[in-house]
Amino acid sequence: MLKRLRARTKRPKPASNRVALLVVGLRNPGADYGGTRHNVGAEVVERFLENSAETAGRGPSRVRGMIGQVGVGDARIVLLLPNTFMNDSGAAVRSALDYFKVDPGDLLVIHDDIDLPFGRLRVQVGGGSGGHNGIRSLERSVGTQDFSRLKVGVGRPPGSQDPADFVLRPFAKEERPEVESIVSDAADVVALWVEDRARAQELAALRDKT
Repeated sequence: MLKRLRARTKRPKPASNRVALLVVGLRNPGADYGGTRHNVGAEVVERFLENSAETAGRGPSRVRGMIGQVGVGDARIVLLLPNTFMNDSGAAVRSALDYFKVDPGDLLVIHDDIDLPFGRLRVQVGGGSGGHNGIRSLERSVGTQDFSRLKVGVGRPPGSQDPADFVLRPFAKEERPEVESIVSDAADVVALWVEDRARAQELAALRDKT
């Protein structure tokens, strides 16, 4: 079923003129944080752009992050990789919402979730931060919880390990093949969310049940 839904997902086309949606992959910037659990949202955005034959580049001076743009129909999607650290993600997202004039209801934020088992995906609208500092910052800056989230399950820290330390560590070498699969599926969920949010939630739920 997952493959059938994915096969019907249309690949976005080059950017058009009207901005309709903002998709954000939360991260900590810099090479030291590449491949960490906390940066898996950014990996999803990068994979989505790669699938669309696009890349993220330097954004407008008023936007605190790297920007990629992809067209869908008569609208374009702005994809943001914040240049702020995770605890200040809200400032980057607010700057992009304001610059591109996107309503928070048309915002999708992709982030790691330690309360979701490793390898699971979930799409939801609203809800609390779940202790995620990036989401907490975003809720303060945007002024609402009513935006879409694509949660990527990274699992609970082992033993008594501090969750803050756990998410700042890279995925284990043996986990990387599964991470690649998760990121690929999540990019497909993003592509579907752009055109049909209910079906995107359905597609994510299929992996949530596997």
